[in-house]
Amino acid sequence: MTSSQFFGIATILYILAMVAYISYLAFRNNSVGMLATTITVMGFISQTIAFLMRWNDFYHLLEDTGVIKSPLQGIIRAIPVTNLYESLIFFVWCLILAYLVIEWRYRNRSFGAFITPIAGLALAFIEMSGMSKEIQPLVPALQSNWLLAHVVMSFISYSLFAVSFATATMYLITTTDKKNEPAYIFWVITSGLILILLVSMGIDYVIFRVGRPDILFKKGLLLKATFLNENAFISLLSFAGALIILFGIWRYGYLIKHIIQSMNISSELLDEITYKAIAIGFPIFTLGGLIFGAIWADQAWGVYWSWDPKETWSLITWFIYAFYLHSRLLRGWRGRKIAVVASIGFAAVIFTYLGVNLLLSGLHAYGGLK
Repeated sequence: MTSSQFFGIATILYILAMVAYISYLAFRNNSVGMLATTITVMGFISQTIAFLMRWNDFYHLLEDTGVIKSPLQGIIRAIPVTNLYESLIFFVWCLILAYLVIEWRYRNRSFGAFITPIAGLALAFIEMSGMSKEIQPLVPALQSNWLLAHVVMSFISYSLFAVSFATATMYLITTTDKKNEPAYIFWVITSGLILILLVSMGIDYVIFRVGRPDILFKKGLLLKATFLNENAFISLLSFAGALIILFGIWRYGYLIKHIIQSMNISSELLDEITYKAIAIGFPIFTLGGLIFGAIWADQAWGVYWSWDPKETWSLITWFIYAFYLHSRLLRGWRGRKIAVVASIGFAAVIFTYLGVNLLLSGLHAYGGLK
């Protein structure tokens, strides 16, 4: 079997795990919860095997092209995180690992219903965006020993920030009651958008992969079955459906709150996990994402900082999480407003990671779809 086949198996297992965790949260069946954990572990093992196989294939490619001069240098430079596809796969791997540690540490599976959809969204984006999955030779900017430290540490921190987003959202759900208060509306919109994107990408998958597999690998299929459909009526219907989903979550959000509370998850525990995830992720992001990134930039482009869009948005992300820690530790902020800051921080992470690559141009253009 190839690494792509193992990645495919992992993708299917993670999607099934997402469904199982949501079912566990809804029906509170311990057997379903154990099944969800088992599927997640199997998916993680499959993805780990795939990642190691791709690493080995990449190493031999670099060896054949003469880019590496020693086995150790080859191992460092061959880590498969050099394009958007590989980095998304690595992000999902880090996210699932972080979740499994949390599930083991706190003996609670309910978090899976909020963390696995983030993994599912990343995997659905991979399938429908048409991004290249081929192993390609390193461009000159990536031929640096700082690649391993900068990229790996960045994505470890991203996965921890994703965990903080999930637990912060759960915190907002469990601590809000009135439908007109800002915190309630905020979590309805953030969780609703994730659900809408998952449903939309699922429709894309069914129509283009199941119904029209001959056009799967063409670019530009993302959301083409719904919001970006050439048929104006279908596009309008999709936006109307999105509004209905948001209204449904807003109207019946109290049911989600009761389900989470029935799982013996306290708001204090959610606040604690949010804080710990950011407290660990922030220094890793500072060192790996900013400092090591600046050193790498100096080696690749001759300047530590050039206000490239990726650098600028990384700094914005850093300021948001620095504000979170400052407000919590020095100003004593607690509760909903600090949870909102954690959620906004992850929105900045998503734009730094995907939005800059896909919407803006700059020195990090090699991270795009092509």
